[in-house]
Amino acid sequence: MSSFLSRRRVLTTGAGAALGLGAVGATTATASAAPARHTSGPEETRTLDELYQAALKEGGKLVVYAGGDTPTQQDGTKAGFKARFPDIDLTLIVDYSKYHDVRVDNQFATNTLVPDVVQLQTLQDFVRWKRQGRLLHYRPAGFSKVHDGFKDPQGAWVAVAAIAFSFMYGPQAVGSDAPRTPLDLVDPRWKGAIASSYPHDDDAVLYLYSLYARTYGWSWVARLAAQDVRFARGSNSPGDAVRAGQKAIGVGGSGSLVAPSSSPVRFVVPEEHPFMAWGQRAAILQQAANPTAAKLYLNWQLSTATQQNAFNGWSVRTDVTPGGSLKPIWEYPNAHLDGFPKFMADRAEVERWKQTFALYFGEVKGDPTPGWLGLHPGA
Repeated sequence: MSSFLSRRRVLTTGAGAALGLGAVGATTATASAAPARHTSGPEETRTLDELYQAALKEGGKLVVYAGGDTPTQQDGTKAGFKARFPDIDLTLIVDYSKYHDVRVDNQFATNTLVPDVVQLQTLQDFVRWKRQGRLLHYRPAGFSKVHDGFKDPQGAWVAVAAIAFSFMYGPQAVGSDAPRTPLDLVDPRWKGAIASSYPHDDDAVLYLYSLYARTYGWSWVARLAAQDVRFARGSNSPGDAVRAGQKAIGVGGSGSLVAPSSSPVRFVVPEEHPFMAWGQRAAILQQAANPTAAKLYLNWQLSTATQQNAFNGWSVRTDVTPGGSLKPIWEYPNAHLDGFPKFMADRAEVERWKQTFALYFGEVKGDPTPGWLGLHPGA
């Protein structure tokens, strides 16, 4: 294989391109043929430089599938890794996690595995892949310092970033009367001024909206639906709309509470009101072609230097002090850290939430009211 891997080549290899979505069933059927599990052993003791040299001897290549909304979303990660390890031929492909996991399942089924590392939002896949024996059990350096909710005890996966979703606004657009809680979003003065990512397209956004519905009732959802919200695909879209001055408020995206005051977007995490956060999980695949380079990547991601540079100030490590005046993300009970993995595990419930919000927000024709849905307005 050439050292240069095209995006199309990396995403669709061999028979995997032909089988497409049929891989899910095939993977289930062939799970018994998955490689045997390995114990993780002790925490890594080699330094990054020692791992770097070992990875070069291995061949110096690494392929990572990373979840994200745009192809350039992980350019900072790639640049940081390449600056530290310039001779590693890194191919980092960003796409929606729900597409990456299907590709990987299909590659398992067709014996055409491409990535060495998967770094995804679809938390339930890591549980399933561990059960199938697809993940290499490995504890990078610093593993013992990772918050317990952000790692598998056997080292099958570990979270490398803490990400939060909430709402945001443009300071210039809202003036002195900025929205402070989700309840403010249904104020009539914001009609036509809100952008949101589709909750039924991104499960993290869906979970955020489910928290809003549980907290404020379906009447709140109906009032938001009447706000002429501009929905778009991708959790990047609300922030992009606010940043460009197209909308005053964005819902269902990530942001930073430690951003400079001059930032065109102000991220909001209101006290005693819901937002959501999770640990973006990463794992080395058992059949990885470049396992040493994959270990280098996980160790670099979990290093204190990398964790201290998190864009939002939060770290997955208990020994890294958050930026600004932030608390560790697990000290925010309204972040619902434990709730998101449980939510993702119940796929039937996820689908019910998706269809309900699709009705409210106009993706399915019909009267988008609680009465029409058979839901009590205050439920």
